[in-house]
Amino acid sequence: MTNSEEGIRREQPVLFRGVPGSPYTRKMLAYLRYRRIAYEFRVGGHAESGNDLPRPRVELLPTFYLPNARGELEAVVDSTPIIRRLEQSFLSRPTLPTDPVMAFVNYLIEDYADEWLTKPMFHYRWQYPDDIVMASRVLPRWRYAQGSEEAMRTLGDAFAERQISRLSVVGSNELTSPLIEAGYRRFLELFNRLIQSQPFVFGQRPSSADFAIYAQLTQLAKFDPTPSAICLQKAPSVYAWTDVVDDLSGYSADSPWPDSDSIEQTLFELLAEIGRVYVPLLIANAQALDAGRSTFECVIDGQHWQQDVFPYQAK
Repeated sequence: MTNSEEGIRREQPVLFRGVPGSPYTRKMLAYLRYRRIAYEFRVGGHAESGNDLPRPRVELLPTFYLPNARGELEAVVDSTPIIRRLEQSFLSRPTLPTDPVMAFVNYLIEDYADEWLTKPMFHYRWQYPDDIVMASRVLPRWRYAQGSEEAMRTLGDAFAERQISRLSVVGSNELTSPLIEAGYRRFLELFNRLIQSQPFVFGQRPSSADFAIYAQLTQLAKFDPTPSAICLQKAPSVYAWTDVVDDLSGYSADSPWPDSDSIEQTLFELLAEIGRVYVPLLIANAQALDAGRSTFECVIDGQHWQQDVFPYQAK
């Protein structure tokens, strides 16, 4: 244990807020369990944080409360840089490969999961009647379970209306729906084959990419009825894998990372899929931002794609 790791552990557990229906909250919970980092998790959003905790500049979940250079707690969001920060403070059981090429591939797959796989997650949840009913009845109750049945239904209906209105943010519309659904099915089939040959993306030990993929699957495979049924039918190993990754605190982290030459065969299908659907979107989105446009169009997998510009993905 390093001095910095010991100091953080002695002070207090890592404090953060989130909700079970947030895939990024689930990503960080599973990550912290695997890393064996002590944490204090509070269910709820910023409205429940009270006056004792700072508010983030951008209100997203999960929100972590971490010390700044002056030792004062500050509210930070965005799971990917938070993981990089925790990897520097807690050195045991790392999830980032040390080889620069492997680290880049891991980063790319993590970003694909965070920013592309969330499209089918949001799409299925707010496009299909059974999924809308499930989400609107359950998701608000994770935060406000003590209300009357009438109040819960009113809250759920308002929540669903707001989320459905935001489908354009992830690019889900009549034009893109077939492409999103086809990409989800392809991912399930190729990832099912991958984990039938090895337990994690890079072989015998989990990386941050695994936790990012797992996070979207907690909703796609395990919560929302339509994509869950598809997963169980097409990729039962993926369905089961999601439960396993939920808590890897007892999993051994002794296996070495594979070298970059050895992953060409195992990750070819996954990387080809990322190049097929996600990279064209990233390029078109960045070009639209540079040109000052509010929407962009491009061709993904031979099909027309149209959505609102998303500034975050330009990073």
